[in-house]
Formats: sequence, structure tokens, C-alpha cells
Amino acid sequence: MARLRSEKRRTPSSRAWLQRQINDPYVARAKREGWRSRAAYKLAEIDDKFHLLKQGMRVVDLGAAPGGWSEFAARRVGTSGRIVALDIIDLKPIAGVEFQKLDFLDRSAPEQLKRMLGAKVDVVLSDMAANATGHRQTDHLRIMALAEAAAHFAGEILRPGGSFLCKVLQGGTEAALLSDLKRDFSNVKHVKPPASRADSAELYLLARGFRGTDAES
Repeated sequence: MARLRSEKRRTPSSRAWLQRQINDPYVARAKREGWRSRAAYKLAEIDDKFHLLKQGMRVVDLGAAPGGWSEFAARRVGTSGRIVALDIIDLKPIAGVEFQKLDFLDRSAPEQLKRMLGAKVDVVLSDMAANATGHRQTDHLRIMALAEAAAHFAGEILRPGGSFLCKVLQGGTEAALLSDLKRDFSNVKHVKPPASRADSAELYLLARGFRGTDAES
């Protein structure tokens, strides 16, 4: 196992995170294969199993930085598709990806995205996560607030039959979100791809078969 050269002046949580990064095979693989982050493999593994992304699709990626999901999605939808990415921090340009620097929780953000898109989309992706506080319950509530906001947006922008994938954390406050998604989608499940660390509370909610109206295409 590789060790940090210097552990001085680092917090215990920082040391633990860096140690995991150094010894993580997905991190090494991402560097070797040219992906922006190991997160690309999470989406790749989910997509290989559930076939969310196809040539020509329109996709929104919420919380896109550093760009692993957008980069992978752009390859899957090809030049005939469209990827629109959003994050509160800058994203280095990615071929085939349109980026907007916005805080998704800003009241104006969803409407700005809708104007930018101009039409319904096939897939809404959300790997958004709030900065960790170290307090498990607080962190869970914050990430669930992001998931709920993303789900509400997906309900407004997805075409009938579309899909929604978002990050959540294991906990006890998902009942309302699950109920809403089961009402609006024909199939809803939790997934944990192999690239998601086994010791992490991270899960993904996957909702397919959106039961929207066909008012806009």
C-alpha cells in the first residue's frame, strides 16, 4: 500500500481521503485512460447495465465538475446528441458539452437552464453533493435537499419515457422522494456501482420511464 510522503499539517479526514485516493485502482485507471475523474466509471457501470444513454440523446448534467460524467455522456450520445452541464464552480471545456456556471439552488437557475435547452431532454443526471460538514445527519439532509431539487427539475424538463439518475446517501429520510419518483416514473431503484467505494454511504437513485405529458418535444 502506498503511503503519503508527508502527513504533517493535514487533518485526519484529509489524510484518510488522500490515502484512499493514492490506493484507489479507479483513480489510477482514470489517469491511465484519460478520464477527468474516477466518477466516470460510476456512470459507465450504471449505463452499461441499464442503457440510459444513446446516440442523439439530450442530457443535462447537474453538479458536473470536474466533468467525468459529462465527458462520458458526451461520448455515448455522440455528435448528434447534446450535453448541457451545470456547476457552481468552473469546468474546463469538454468537447460536445455546453457549460453554465450556476448555483442550481438559485431560484433563477432552473429557468435559465430551460431557456438554454429550449426543449425537453432524455436524461437528467445529478452527481451534486454539498460540502461535507462531518456531521452525518446534517450531510445527509443537505444532499437529500439537492436530490429533491434535481428530481423536481427533472419532472419539469424530461420528455415522456425519460430517465433521472441522482446521488443520495443511505439514511432514513428518502421516503417522500421515493414516493414522488414512483408516482412519476414507471421504474425506480437504488443502485450502487462497483466504482462507488464499498465503505461509502453513497447510493444512486435511478428512475426510468417518466410518465410526463407530450406537450413539448
